[in-house]
Amino acid sequence: MDEVSTTLSRVRGRVTSRDGTPIAYERYGEGPPLVLVSGALGTAAGEGSLGGFLARSFSVVAYDRRGRGGSGDTGPYAVEREIEDLAAVVGEAGPGAALHGMGTGGALVLAAVAAGLPAGAVSVFEPPYSAAAAERRRQVAVLLDGGRRAEALDLFLAESTVPAELRPGVAELAHTLAYDFAVLGDGAVPERLLARVHARVLVVDGGASPVSIRQAARALTEALPRGRHRTLTGQTYDVAPHVLAPVLEEFLTDEREPAEAARG
Repeated sequence: MDEVSTTLSRVRGRVTSRDGTPIAYERYGEGPPLVLVSGALGTAAGEGSLGGFLARSFSVVAYDRRGRGGSGDTGPYAVEREIEDLAAVVGEAGPGAALHGMGTGGALVLAAVAAGLPAGAVSVFEPPYSAAAAERRRQVAVLLDGGRRAEALDLFLAESTVPAELRPGVAELAHTLAYDFAVLGDGAVPERLLARVHARVLVVDGGASPVSIRQAARALTEALPRGRHRTLTGQTYDVAPHVLAPVLEEFLTDEREPAEAARG
């Protein structure tokens, strides 16, 4: 681990994953540890707004997933390597760290916990399980395999909420879309995997998000042994951090079981 202070409240560092890959992270705030896991084309810097709100109650650790930002990209890729990356970050964050994943990052979090990663409470926002999107993912994967990264990125972003002015900045991350697709598998809600997730999990979706995403969120919740569901009125995948943060804070600091919380 190599850690350097950048401000009074923020440090940046690196941990080494099991296969030797360096994984870059940022840490800020004080309190119990909370690791943020970004979705497709996301980086630690992109989690700054949400992390800033959560840093009032948590010691927040956001990291660059494999192949992004300051992290390495040792090949060949496997979902198991990304789980090991997350395990290394959790080890640095502290025992019993809570986890929050956005989009595909949520799917990665759930896969990691199902594989035995020790963690505290877990929250996810709209893991994009969708059989309807499987064909588009296949088309993007074909373009990536052919080295046509720009075309693959354009196709992926055609239905994305990433603002147009920010899209040139993610071009260098196009190859990591294949990693996100691997995490999602065939796109179906992985009920057998979710049955092995024994942490408390909050599944959040936006009330203005596509119907398929909202249906997936509910199916995911039902498949989790200790799952709870929350819809944020008027929100989409581009959720407002100040709306999402207090919902996460309330859940991640509430140790009651789902049934008890529902009665409360």
